[in-house]
Amino acid sequence: MERNEQPHEEAEETLDQINKKTGRNMPQAIATGAALVILIVACLLLSVDLFVLLVVVFMILALWELRVDFATVGLHLPVFMLWLCSSFTLIATYYSPYHLITMSLSIIVSIILVAIAASAKISVGNRLSLAVAGKLSNTDAIARLESSFNHEGGEQHHSRLSHVAVSVLTVLYIPLLASCVIISLTFNGHPIAHAIMLVFLPALSDTGGLFAGAWLGKHKLSPRISPKKSVEGLVGSMLFAMAGAFAVFACTYDASKWATRWWVPIVAGILIGAVGTFGDLCASMLKRDIGIKDMGHLLKGHGGVMDRVDSILMSAPFTCALLWITGL
Repeated sequence: MERNEQPHEEAEETLDQINKKTGRNMPQAIATGAALVILIVACLLLSVDLFVLLVVVFMILALWELRVDFATVGLHLPVFMLWLCSSFTLIATYYSPYHLITMSLSIIVSIILVAIAASAKISVGNRLSLAVAGKLSNTDAIARLESSFNHEGGEQHHSRLSHVAVSVLTVLYIPLLASCVIISLTFNGHPIAHAIMLVFLPALSDTGGLFAGAWLGKHKLSPRISPKKSVEGLVGSMLFAMAGAFAVFACTYDASKWATRWWVPIVAGILIGAVGTFGDLCASMLKRDIGIKDMGHLLKGHGGVMDRVDSILMSAPFTCALLWITGL
C-alpha cells in the first residue's frame, strides 16, 4: 500500500512545483484551454460568421473585466457605450465592403462617443459595486500596497480627464486591435487559416513560453514587471509559434506559395513570440500598477478573459499586416 502511495505523493509534489513555478493551476488551465480550442474550432468549421460573433462576445466580457479592474482604483469606464460602439465596430468592419475605411471611421466615432460618456460618469445599479467588492476581497494585500494608486486618504477621486483617458485607451486596446482579427478574415480567401494564425498561434506561443520557462527558465526577462517571464520562455514562445505557423502554411498553401514565401512562418513565429510576450508584459504592468493579480476569474486556471487575449490582441495587427503584405 505504501508503495502505491509514494508515486502518487511524488506526482502531486511535482505538480505543485509546476503550479508554483508557472503561477497557474495547470490541470485547470489545460482543461479550460482545450474547451476554448473546441469552441473556437467548432465556430470556424460551422461558419466564419459564428467566429465573428464569438469575438464580439469575448470582447464584451473583456470590457466588463476592465471596467471592474479600473473601478477598483476609482476610474470609470462607460461600459454600455463601449459595448455598443465596439460591437458595431467589429460587425460593421466584417460585413462592410470597405473594411478598413469602416473600421477607421467606427473607431473615430467610438472614441468621441466613449469620451463624452466617460465625462458624464453615469452608473446604473449596484452590480459594479458588488463586482469591485468581490475583486478587492480576492486581491493580494501586498499587490494593493505596491500599486501606484495606493494612498492613505480613503477613496481616491480622479478628474474627468482621467476617466476619459482610460476610456479612450480601452477603445484603442480592445475594439481597435480586435478589428485586426476581423479584417484578417476578409482578404485573400483564407479566413480559417488567418483566424488560426491570429488566435491559436499566440496561444501556442504562450504555451511554449510557459513550458520552456517552467523547465528551462533561468534568466529573468523583466523581473520587476513579471518575475516568472524568462529569456528561455521568450525563445520557447518564438519556436512554438514558428512551428505552428509552418503547420498552418503546410495545410493551407500550395508549392508555388512556399517557393517564394518559405520565410514567412519564420518571421511570423518571431513576431508573434516577441509581440505576444510584450503584450503579456503590458498587461502585467497594468495589473501591477492597479494592484490586482488577475484581470478576472471567468476562465479556470487562466484568470480572466483579458489574461488570455492580451497577447492575441497585441500581435493581431502585426500578423494581419504580414499576411496582407505577403499576399497570403
